[in-house]
Order: sequence, then structure tokens, then C-alpha cells
Amino acid sequence: MRLAYTILYVQDVKACASLWSDAFGLSVSYMHEDGIYAELATGETTLAFAEIEFGRGHFEDAITREGFSRPPSRFEVGLETADVHQAHDGAVRLGFISVVKPKQKPWGQWFAWLRDPDGILVELSTPAVSPTE
Repeated sequence: MRLAYTILYVQDVKACASLWSDAFGLSVSYMHEDGIYAELATGETTLAFAEIEFGRGHFEDAITREGFSRPPSRFEVGLETADVHQAHDGAVRLGFISVVKPKQKPWGQWFAWLRDPDGILVELSTPAVSPTE
């Protein structure tokens, strides 16, 4: 078993994929010709965006379908970067909302949190610092 992909359901797939690509330097590896689905190259796993109605169309039960009517909650995408300050500031300039500005944790690792226009929470962090460093 391995994590293959994560799909985030958004209002405008093309705009969202472009924003995330520009903000975080992730290339768009696939864009459906109708703009209902896109994938970003993120390494071993795929980060994908799909149109809300496209996602809702997969399900018949009311509870699951209703979930597509609300912004995401209790969910975050974690991106690792060598420079949290630069990634945070660049994303804010492009339209992300700063939730927590870059700060260093007692163990030396840097973190920041952002929210994208669709309400998706994004954590930026430097690589984990081992206790022996």
C-alpha cells in the first residue's frame, strides 16, 4: 500500500492549478482538456485538483454529496521547502492568505500556514530536524 494521490475539489481547476504552480514552483503535469481535473508534479505522489461538480457526480448518497457544498475543514496539505519565508511571502503575493507567518519551533524547524482561495489549508515547513543536529 502506498499513497498515490490526493485530490482537492475546487471551484476553478485551471486557476487553482496555475496559482499553486506559480506559488510553489510545482509544474502542471496534466490538465484535462475540459479543465475539470489537473495534476501537479510533487514527487512520488500526485497532488490533483478536480471541479466540485465533477467530484460530486461520483456519489449518489446525500451525505457524501452534501460534503462537496462546504469548504474543506480539518484538512491540510503539507509542503516541504528549504526556505519557508520565501515560499510564504511568494504565495501571499499571488493570493494565498497568511494564517500563521513563518516561525521557528524550539527544535529548529520552520513552519508557516496559508489558506488558498478555496479555503484549503497549506502548511509550509523546512525538512525535519533530527535531535542530533
